[in-house]
Amino acid sequence: MPSRQQPRRIARELALLSLSQIKGKAEQLDKVELSDLTLAAIRALTSEVQDTLETASSEVKRGHNQLFEYETKATTLESAKTMIKEALTLTQEAINRLANAVEFPEIIQLASQYEVRGYAIELIGTINRRRQEIDEQLEAVLKDWQLRRLAKIDQDILRLAVAEILFLNVPEKVAINEAVELAKRYSDDDGYRFINGVLRRFTDHIKKN
Repeated sequence: MPSRQQPRRIARELALLSLSQIKGKAEQLDKVELSDLTLAAIRALTSEVQDTLETASSEVKRGHNQLFEYETKATTLESAKTMIKEALTLTQEAINRLANAVEFPEIIQLASQYEVRGYAIELIGTINRRRQEIDEQLEAVLKDWQLRRLAKIDQDILRLAVAEILFLNVPEKVAINEAVELAKRYSDDDGYRFINGVLRRFTDHIKKN
């Protein structure tokens, strides 16, 4: 059974997952119910699960074909093993996402729903209004990368943290730690380390300027 979590932590996760599906100006966002946010988040998670499983299935088929067509070639055998290993990793990720989708409504029920909805809407509204400014700040500290080249979930985790630091008076350390925790759930090992590095460069950048 999911444990009780802090409302703001749940709100961040809810905002992250529903961000791409919940649009509109402040007055439109005010009409968005918690159930709408939850549904959008679950849809985002299940869509990602489907995409991940399709990719894993393709990798299994490719590896299977190489194993049977080129049994005697050691290099091809190693390549096939790598494909199948990657497919298993992707499948595990999909299972984790599915577990998150199943638990999410119950987690919200265990929290202060008023606080969860309020902060999730505030985050989404802030990012929608300040997207250009937030993205410009991130582009300034992304070394040898462009924001649009990052995975969509990593982009939105970064936007969430920058919005909190710049516009919502959240302490830098708290915003970075929460972003890293989100990345651990929804990105990968390289992803959360990358996000941690970018946000630390960002805080150094705003202190200098």
